Amino acid sequence: MAKRRYLALVSDAAQTCGVEEFARQTGLRLCERADRHVLDGDIRRLKAALVDADAAILNFPVVAWKKKLAEPIVAALSTRLHQKELIVVLHEWDALDWKRRLVLVPVVMLATRILFSAPEVAAEFAKSPLSALSTRRRGVIPIPPNLALPDKPHDGSVARTLDEQGKAGRLILGQFGSIYPKKQSTAVLEIAARLLALGHDVGVVFVGSFIRGSDNVERDFYALADKLGISGRVAVTGYVAGAEELFGIFKHVDVFCYLFSEGLTARRASVLAASFSGKPVVVNRPQRHDALSHHSLFRKLVDGGAIRLVDTHADAAAMAEAVLEASRSNVASIDAKAEVDALWGAVIDALDEERVTQLS
Repeated sequence: MAKRRYLALVSDAAQTCGVEEFARQTGLRLCERADRHVLDGDIRRLKAALVDADAAILNFPVVAWKKKLAEPIVAALSTRLHQKELIVVLHEWDALDWKRRLVLVPVVMLATRILFSAPEVAAEFAKSPLSALSTRRRGVIPIPPNLALPDKPHDGSVARTLDEQGKAGRLILGQFGSIYPKKQSTAVLEIAARLLALGHDVGVVFVGSFIRGSDNVERDFYALADKLGISGRVAVTGYVAGAEELFGIFKHVDVFCYLFSEGLTARRASVLAASFSGKPVVVNRPQRHDALSHHSLFRKLVDGGAIRLVDTHADAAAMAEAVLEASRSNVASIDAKAEVDALWGAVIDALDEERVTQLS
């Protein structure tokens, strides 16, 4: 029996978020079974692309669609009018601004299948009024890391600066991914300040950029760093395009650190990517006991000590203690490529409905 053919719908963003990377990688991983189509407002081109597809895949939220909110709706409607399946992958729900959720209502109602990035997101959606009006064909898929290991890392200016600091005895904390309030990136500043108060020479590097929005994210971030007295110890790289430069920075980080408001969830691909550095990642544990049950790589990294879990509601003091402990320990190595390939195999099986974590 012939396998399903897909149309992976992506944006034209030059600076991509994790969701956009997942959307693009999905098309690449499906190989000859998928075409990638950029949503550019050209309806005729979209209709032509749908002809040879059995299903279209839409991922949300994607940053680049903020100014083109009608395009996903038009794409969803066109897909269904052409009697094709519409698979919607929801990476977030409650964390989305209510206006963005409102825009997604028609798209979700048109979906023939909905896949979620984590059990928590599925549960959030199930509690919303939209759940009763949407398809019951739902499942949870594992989200792979949003970047690949390079053959050889490259030491750019940031990496060289961190190298000098490390050689001088400074403990480098790191965080990879976009900086925005609901991610609680500023918690790392508080952890660094706690370590400094304990007498440790510490620096922090945020490998990513600020997400622009209605909040004064960047201003508030630097204001807190100044208040804590660590502004001279904090570096924000901005968007880094290449994996070679990213891992060049990663290798000079001693410990990666995350403190999420909801605890760790399986949709945090940035945590997975940071763990591939070979350095320990300290993060507060999930709220749900089954949060990582569908994600083989997360479970393996936790079991091997690469990801070190602290209490879900840990404070800066508890995190600082865990960071110090992690900085003195070793991380078990894994075959990253094989593990990522296995995750993508699970994603494709879920798209084909051959293997998926079903929701009751």
